[in-house]
Amino acid sequence: MPFVSSSDSGQGTSKEGAFKRLFTYPLVRRCDMDEEMCKEAVKIVARACERNSENNQSAARAIKETLDERYGAPWHVVVGEEFGLQLSHDPETLLYLFFGGNLAICVWKCT
Repeated sequence: MPFVSSSDSGQGTSKEGAFKRLFTYPLVRRCDMDEEMCKEAVKIVARACERNSENNQSAARAIKETLDERYGAPWHVVVGEEFGLQLSHDPETLLYLFFGGNLAICVWKCT
């Protein structure tokens, strides 16, 4: 797996946390959606995060608007690097994944 060092010394000795694992695919951690809906939601999330890579709020808004349009409102979206959640959601509407390294995205629907 490729690594990127945050130190400029290039000697390979660094403290824990100085390396960042890079991957360019979505890594689904939890999903209770049916398979087809999950695949579509992952595509929506990946597209929004690629287009709005510098602004998590814009990515979250794009994901929410697309999911609201496609699957009916109200969808909720959190995009960020460090957060915790405890939530109630409608059955078969939760998706939690990582994208592009350490960017976490959680989408769910509740009425």
